[in-house]
Amino acid sequence: MDVAALLLELYGRIPPLAREAVEGLDMSQLNEPPRPGANSIGWLVWHLSRVQDHHVSEIFDTRQVWIDGDWAGRCGLEPDPSNIGYGRSVAEVLAVRPEGPDVLLHYLDAVDERTRSILERLVPADLDRVVDRRWDPPVTLGVRLISIADDGLQHVGQAAYVRGLLGM
Repeated sequence: MDVAALLLELYGRIPPLAREAVEGLDMSQLNEPPRPGANSIGWLVWHLSRVQDHHVSEIFDTRQVWIDGDWAGRCGLEPDPSNIGYGRSVAEVLAVRPEGPDVLLHYLDAVDERTRSILERLVPADLDRVVDRRWDPPVTLGVRLISIADDGLQHVGQAAYVRGLLGM
């Protein structure tokens, strides 16, 4: 298996799992945290999509999907390209209010399509390119791509868990 095929397989697992986590939910189920201070299913899927969109656009110097559509407004937010949900207050987390599951899934699909179009062109030598010198050792493209996918898979697993808590 070549590098591109391996990464496409890894990233390709996220959208179907997100779909399973959100399809059929009503607005309350989508946006209500399982307990005060916890993250809702809607926030978790929004966040994993934002992280992938933001980080992939940064390391490949492309525009964020978030900026090119009305995704922010449809999630109850301002179109701040730096808002990926990290380090936000409880009030800011609760402000993420997607209009419904379809908004989240369409945004994730658009992010996934952009990501996959980039990944399919990668060759092994690309993975050694340093993309972040703020760490010791510096972070390579390969390490960052695995980190982004890992973050997405963890959050989609959390969304599925919260769905289970809701008895769905």
